[in-house]
Amino acid sequence: MDKFSLQQQVLQRLSEDLLQAEQAVRAAHETATHEENIAENKYDTLGLEAAYLATGQARRADAIRQALAHWRQFRPLPYDASKGIQLGALVCLVDADDQQQQLFLGPDGGSMQLLSGAQRVQVISCDAPLGKAMLGKCEGDEVSLQVATSRQQFEVLRVH
Repeated sequence: MDKFSLQQQVLQRLSEDLLQAEQAVRAAHETATHEENIAENKYDTLGLEAAYLATGQARRADAIRQALAHWRQFRPLPYDASKGIQLGALVCLVDADDQQQQLFLGPDGGSMQLLSGAQRVQVISCDAPLGKAMLGKCEGDEVSLQVATSRQQFEVLRVH
């Protein structure tokens, strides 16, 4: 699996998300400022609600822009066994039922599923609970994660 290819997929998806968010901002702003939506009484709140929506969409667009900037600057390094799993690692975990999952540890804002050939890869950040639990681990190590009332256990099968 190629980390550069995965990074390009993340950048493409984030760019598409940003385009959609910017379109939503414009639509909500137009609704908020349209002359037909001027409040005629205190119960007429369509314009106000659209303004709140426009603000929320603008914040979402800003967050996506920030994630794009982080992912553009991101340079995944080769795995160094002396440091264990770090930002940029491509990790294969296996659970007690022999179910494998591929994870790509990247900067914030890129949580998504990608395809690399026929292989599904989950992108997570180092700040995600599973990302934090994997940091510093090496092949063969156990990763344990508390989810609500149950504990999930994984073994690090491979790291690239």
